[in-house]
Amino acid sequence: MAVPDRPTSPTAATWTDDVATPGLLRRMAALLDRDGCEAAQRTVLPRGWHVGLFPTGLAQSALRPDGYAGPGVALPDLGLPRVMLGGRRAAYAGDIPLGATVGRRTTIESVAEKTGRSGRIAVVTVLNALDVGGREVVAEREDYVLREAAPRGSEPAAPREVRAPRPCDVARRLVPDETLLFRFCAVTFNAHRIHYDAPYATGREGYPALVVNGALTALLALELVREAAGREPAAFDYRILAPLYAGRPMHLKARREADAWRIWAEDESGTVALEATFR
Repeated sequence: MAVPDRPTSPTAATWTDDVATPGLLRRMAALLDRDGCEAAQRTVLPRGWHVGLFPTGLAQSALRPDGYAGPGVALPDLGLPRVMLGGRRAAYAGDIPLGATVGRRTTIESVAEKTGRSGRIAVVTVLNALDVGGREVVAEREDYVLREAAPRGSEPAAPREVRAPRPCDVARRLVPDETLLFRFCAVTFNAHRIHYDAPYATGREGYPALVVNGALTALLALELVREAAGREPAAFDYRILAPLYAGRPMHLKARREADAWRIWAEDESGTVALEATFR
């Protein structure tokens, strides 16, 4: 039986800054198969590409055992060793000019512990406010899910039941491989071992293969609709519902609605792994 959430008080804010360099723009464009010449003409960072800013300065010796450095603030030690990004809600009040210094204020808003059928978890909600020249340009909330250790000798996940497809207006199929995961980890300076260390991902955390970064899936979904809509988002929100794995097909799909685009990512069985909204 589930117990009620037990939120804790927020932590003090941390502050860091970074520069939106043309080099970051080129790396993100290469990762996403965007035309490098076209990217070189831009004067602002495409919205959503700020995920490549603020590489962690945490010392190697201070990393978690899973390699993850945290979202800019230390995640609480609750005896829950596995961590996954659960979602992000971003609102854009402006753009980040190339060459600009960008500040980021990060705060843990809440920590909610729960117990249910899958065991004990905690959802840590982190607030980020990005600032250029004293003006806030991005406000976002990120949810991180902390989970119990995987049982030793756990069996690989069973194949998911094939589901009927949902109607969509645009779609893209791709197979994320180890190289794509590595390049995204390199651009974002993410050392979380479930994305590049196959023996760790399968043997220690019980996944059937390397896990595709949730933020990478979301970024690919954003690119699909940015191109279809022909504009930048005013807001982009997503929830991660299930993991996707390297070497297995990913289907990105989107449907235009009256006031927004609805986007989702499916695995080869049709299971929805990510849901997003582009406004």
